[in-house]
Amino acid sequence: MKSIIPFFLFTILFCLKAHSQSLIPLESGKSTSLRGLSVVDDTVAWASGSKGWTARSNNGGKTWSWKQIPGYENLDFRDIEAFSANHAILLSAGTPAVILLTTDGGSVWKEVYRNESPDIFLDGMDFWDAERGLIYGDPINGKLVLLKTSDGGTSWQNISQNNTIGLIAGEASFAASGTAIRCDSKGNTWIATGGLQSRIFHSSDYGNSWKAYACPIIQGKSSTGPFSIAFYTKRRGIAVGGDYLIDSSRVNNLLLTRDGGKTWKRPSVSTFGYRSAVEYISKKVLIATGPTGTDWSVDGGRTWRKLSAEGYNTIRKAKTGSSVLLTGLNGRISRLEP
Repeated sequence: MKSIIPFFLFTILFCLKAHSQSLIPLESGKSTSLRGLSVVDDTVAWASGSKGWTARSNNGGKTWSWKQIPGYENLDFRDIEAFSANHAILLSAGTPAVILLTTDGGSVWKEVYRNESPDIFLDGMDFWDAERGLIYGDPINGKLVLLKTSDGGTSWQNISQNNTIGLIAGEASFAASGTAIRCDSKGNTWIATGGLQSRIFHSSDYGNSWKAYACPIIQGKSSTGPFSIAFYTKRRGIAVGGDYLIDSSRVNNLLLTRDGGKTWKRPSVSTFGYRSAVEYISKKVLIATGPTGTDWSVDGGRTWRKLSAEGYNTIRKAKTGSSVLLTGLNGRISRLEP
């Protein structure tokens, strides 16, 4: 009986904690699928999506300013990185690969990179600080495409040669939420690959050298693998994904690491289907989302419960502050309310 009571109390507390959270709709109705999201602080947030659309809020998400960038209406902006209400960077997926920069709040976007190669496909970006960042893309000639900036996105240098580790045929990455790459302020970078083989590529020196570790999440098909990763520290991290063609399957779709991605363990209770994005809210609290719903963990990712049947493409927490936003289909934007 003594062993049953603590477990029973933990279950009650877990349920109360999970159900104290809710998703509050903020915006919807635009004909765009929002996969790019950057939350600067509790006031400023940016989103990006298909058909050349961007959105910006300067009041914590209460209202949004939308813009379909002229000349780029056919591009899919899968990722966005913002540093203030004025400074943001956009990344398109597919050919042509385009990077746009604004320093005036989105009134004018300057094209700072273009690649017309039929093989180019950029997947996501992250930054170590406001000046230094990395964009990565699917392999060309067996190697990940790596583009680095040291001037806040004004110019980009191809550093693909720094990673000498080849990818097998059928191994690539997913531009589902812009979160299959993560950088920290210490120069660490993690990139997840999937498909026929899943791995975690890690650099500890701002992308100058790389190592690769096996990621034993579901894999073996072009639709399987890790679609999102997150790291709370350089050692504590998580990978989520699954098979987006069988999006309700919970088979081996989430893994946890305590050594920076070198080794991985499965949770006791996984998320409720394929998930395209995951985020640490705190050391113990995480949220993951995908087309079949949004899930919640309060024990560091070991057990998960359904938070909402509403599904989204991505989720991000404020770089400075506590705001947590989610974006999805049809221009949907919601906020996580405690």
